[in-house]
Amino acid sequence: MTDNTGRPPVGTRLQRIGWETPEGLDEALIRKVVDQFYADARRDPVIGPVFNRVIPDEAWPNHLQTIADFWSSMLLGTGRYAGRPMPKHMAIPELSDAHFTRWLALFRRTVESLCSPDIAALFIERSERIGNSFRMNIAMRRGEDISRMGPLERETPLWTPPRDA
Repeated sequence: MTDNTGRPPVGTRLQRIGWETPEGLDEALIRKVVDQFYADARRDPVIGPVFNRVIPDEAWPNHLQTIADFWSSMLLGTGRYAGRPMPKHMAIPELSDAHFTRWLALFRRTVESLCSPDIAALFIERSERIGNSFRMNIAMRRGEDISRMGPLERETPLWTPPRDA
C-alpha cells in the first residue's frame, strides 16, 4: 500500500532482519533529531558553509523531510526514501574528511542529547557506516587510492552552535 507519492504511508513498517526497533524510536523522534542536527549544522563553521551554499533557504523544508524519510527507512524500515544520495554528494567538490568528521561529531552529539542510549547507539552506528561509505566512494570516484583508507577518527567538536531560545 502506498500514498499519492508512491511511498508507503507514515508508520508503515517493512520486514527487517537482524534487529528490533528500540522502544521510543519513532517518526517524531527521527524528525526531532533531523531538525536539531541540521539547525546546528547550518551554523557550524566547518560544514555550515557547505550546506548553506548547496541548499537554498527555501529548499530546507523539503530537504528536512527527505532526510527524515531517509532515517525512517533506515531505522524503521518504512521504505519512504528511495533516493540516490551519492550523486548529490559527489557534486560537492570541497567535501573532505574534515567535513565528514565534523558531520559525524555533530550528529553524535545531537543523538546523544535527544535519544536514549540504545537509540543513540543505533543512530551513531548507522551514521558512521554511512559517512565512511560516502567518503570512500567519493575518494574512489575522484581517483584516489582507498586501499589504505581506514575509518574516520572520532572528533569532539570544539565549537558548539548556539541553541535557539
